[in-house]
Amino acid sequence: MNKIRGSIIGLGKMGLSHAAIVGAHPAVEFAAVCDTSSMILDGFKKYTKVHTYSDYKKMIDNEKLDFTVIATPTKYHYPMVKYAFDNNVNVFCEKPFTLLSSEGQELVEIAASKWLVNQVGYHNHFIGTFRELKRLLQENVIGELVHFSGEAYGPVVTMEKGSTWRSKPEEGGGCLFDYASHVINLIQEIIGRPEQVNGALLKSIYSKGVEDAVYSLLTLESGLTGTLLVNWSDETYRKMSTSLSLQGKKGKIICDATEIKIYLKEPNQKEKLEKGWTIKYITEFALPVNFELRGEEYSAQIDYFVDNIISKKNGSLNTFSQGLYTDKVIEMIIEKAKKN
Repeated sequence: MNKIRGSIIGLGKMGLSHAAIVGAHPAVEFAAVCDTSSMILDGFKKYTKVHTYSDYKKMIDNEKLDFTVIATPTKYHYPMVKYAFDNNVNVFCEKPFTLLSSEGQELVEIAASKWLVNQVGYHNHFIGTFRELKRLLQENVIGELVHFSGEAYGPVVTMEKGSTWRSKPEEGGGCLFDYASHVINLIQEIIGRPEQVNGALLKSIYSKGVEDAVYSLLTLESGLTGTLLVNWSDETYRKMSTSLSLQGKKGKIICDATEIKIYLKEPNQKEKLEKGWTIKYITEFALPVNFELRGEEYSAQIDYFVDNIISKKNGSLNTFSQGLYTDKVIEMIIEKAKKN
């Protein structure tokens, strides 16, 4: 089988992770990387045969790529994705998709018109427990839903410190774009699309210029209401912890990346779930991957992207269109917070 040629633009933490996964993929020829750091590029020159560039346009012009992975700050996503699309290159873009939904809409339309494979890096959809949660909801295991809560906490900003791109809203920094986008996207694709923001608070704790916490009341298309609670200045967590909780008339489900806890008022014979609490762990649901790094979900999303390119079809997970809707919800939250 002929390998497809791939590249990475942006070699920060996520970009380097993607580079390791792409480089190990049996169906991919890892052709090139692009970054502005000469130190990182020197490392690739010294230890790999991958071609290195400081200009993404030159890389795309020279390398005859089948795909590129874009892992730069969000403000660069639009011009980079557009240039790749203009050259018929399939794109995996890190989240959030774009800073402006108008830009995202243009990219969605270009992808559709050119039949280019497109995917956004919301990796939680490749975590087995969240996939199981979606299935259980589709099976109506806890009955009619009455409330939901999407939460995420972590120790990103735990003291006042100097400015980086993460502290600049014009570059896609702040808890809303960086952390809360993950939770919004999970709510959107597992429970239902938010169509109304009833209240929003963007709270600065240590940062100047961006929020460190996001608290919002959402109404979904179905009429179900719930809460979005996200704080990246919580040092009681070792790393980002994301969870969804749902209350139904027949029970309750609490789900995170490591386990899913199901409470039922009555047993469910079809699902082999007893009355009361049942706890299932990620080991029951983990996806098989070509190469595991930082958790199988990071490799699984790239495997899925590559498979779609080879089969010349767009998948149903994490499309640009879905990423665009998350961006629109972010804009609704920002507008509501301004009115408070």
